[in-house]
Amino acid sequence: MRTFRNRTTVLAAATTAALALTLTACGDDGTGTKSAGPAAAESSPAASSSQAAEQAGTVQKADATQADATTAPAAGAKDSGTKDAGTKGTGGSSTTAPVCTTKDVRISSELQDGPPYTHIVLTAKNTSGHSCRMQDFPEIRFLENALGTVPPVAKSKPPVPIVLTAGAPAYALVKLSDGGMHDDVRTVKDFSVTLKGNGGMAVVKAPGAEGIAVDPAKWATGYWTYELRNGADDF
Repeated sequence: MRTFRNRTTVLAAATTAALALTLTACGDDGTGTKSAGPAAAESSPAASSSQAAEQAGTVQKADATQADATTAPAAGAKDSGTKDAGTKGTGGSSTTAPVCTTKDVRISSELQDGPPYTHIVLTAKNTSGHSCRMQDFPEIRFLENALGTVPPVAKSKPPVPIVLTAGAPAYALVKLSDGGMHDDVRTVKDFSVTLKGNGGMAVVKAPGAEGIAVDPAKWATGYWTYELRNGADDF
């Protein structure tokens, strides 16, 4: 009988201990109410701080990428600056070449066509060794100053400035008269040519042993050109 009682006591003690462990595992707070514990969905402070830092880093990276895209030049972009090349004629840039003077060119004259020799051609050859610009038309005086200079023909004006390299010539066609002999026609053996733009004046010998016959009512001059042109120089 003593043995049985001892076993019963041991079994009872074991049962009591097991019951105590069970109540502790269930969160009994001693009042008979079980503790629900922390919510499963609630994250720890450490996890929240890590996520916030990761999000902040993502935003900063996106901002930096956007800034790089704004400040970086587009692929293949080039400097839009432009340089002024100038208008070019046969002799180079008309914006830099100085005006030809009578020291830069040698001016000569010759008859054009046959009798009655109503036109002459002026040739201005650049002998300076550098480029220069022939300005507009020659200012010609065949007779005394009171009769004025020979008027230019507007349609003969070239479309580009006439810039002569060293050794290059320019031409100007000059009408003397309508031909024939009458009281208004006068003979000239030499005449003056002034280059516009303060180019100076040169005295040019008239072609022919007897000179040329000029009519103040009919004379006219063309502009300086690289070559004589049919139509524009037909006057």
